[in-house]
Amino acid sequence: MRSLIMAAAISLAFTLFLTPVFLRLFRKWGWGQVIRTPEAMENPSHEAKRGTPTMGGVIFIAGTIVGYFTGVYVGGGVPALSAILVIWLMVGFGVVGFIDDYMKVRSQRSLGLSGWRKVIGQLLVIIPFGIVALNFPNAFGQTPASESISLFRDISWLNLFAFGVVLGWVLYLAWIAIIGVATSNSVNLTDGLDGLAAGAGVIVVGAYSLIAFWQFKQPCIGGDVDALGGCYEVRDPFNLAIIAASFAASLIGFLWWNAPKAKVFMGDVGSMAIGGVITALAILTRTELLLIVLAGVFVLSSGSVILQRAYFKLTRGKRLFLMSPFHHHLEMRGWAEVTIVVRLWIITGLLAVSAVGLFYVEWLTRVG
Repeated sequence: MRSLIMAAAISLAFTLFLTPVFLRLFRKWGWGQVIRTPEAMENPSHEAKRGTPTMGGVIFIAGTIVGYFTGVYVGGGVPALSAILVIWLMVGFGVVGFIDDYMKVRSQRSLGLSGWRKVIGQLLVIIPFGIVALNFPNAFGQTPASESISLFRDISWLNLFAFGVVLGWVLYLAWIAIIGVATSNSVNLTDGLDGLAAGAGVIVVGAYSLIAFWQFKQPCIGGDVDALGGCYEVRDPFNLAIIAASFAASLIGFLWWNAPKAKVFMGDVGSMAIGGVITALAILTRTELLLIVLAGVFVLSSGSVILQRAYFKLTRGKRLFLMSPFHHHLEMRGWAEVTIVVRLWIITGLLAVSAVGLFYVEWLTRVG
């Protein structure tokens, strides 16, 4: 428990107190926000954000790493493979976002990596993640990921390797790739208003920290015999709780500077990193399908974009929303930016509570 508290405290302090130092460096390097021309025309308030320091995701990525490793070593532990995999996906997706951001800043145009190049970059990160996660079992034969699709735990009849090893690997890697690409791009689309993605990320990752900690308290190996019906075959759950708490705390410190009116933007490096952490936690805590509820606000953003494009093509030019993603539609309806952000935070909180509640109820049905 000391490791978790220490890791979160250090991550929070890192981003809360060192962000101004990073901002001076960002200004010196010319890392200023580039606003899309159509966005500035349809939302004039966004024009005022031009030049605000961006790529702030670098700050909370660094804060998470410093907090996690310090917390683990201070607590007398050693870093676990599952937590290293979370860091891999966080940093890897963050690098893809950083390249995209840097291209925009350097050219002073909102044209970074093309959509497919961004997806290819994400695949180059998540495929090694998937291969490692299904190998290197611990002394009890547990691997970080599993061969089955999961909801509250593995669903045995949705074993991706049921039709053979070769097809199983193809299905497994395709499945985690879909989760990673969809989640990271959904967070990226949500990052359109000051503090929206950061605040929602705090809630979602914080909920995953609770889930992982509960799994740590209910292990199938060495756990309470009376509760074995509800135990969890999750590897390194306590370390997952620590890295999740570190990331959530780091985001809280960053949010102090990112809340309206933002003094720094996270950029694609930040939104992609958030997506990477959420993806890794969903896969490694064996709660992949629960992610749809837990990260519902991110699903709303990407879903509204998909619906907008489909409706536009079907009706030959008509719009379902005034502007997508959905939070920009609310802006066009006259909602104040702060109002949208806070209300979507509230929705995210309600969805997170619902998801954790469903997770707990499922456990009760097994031990009751």
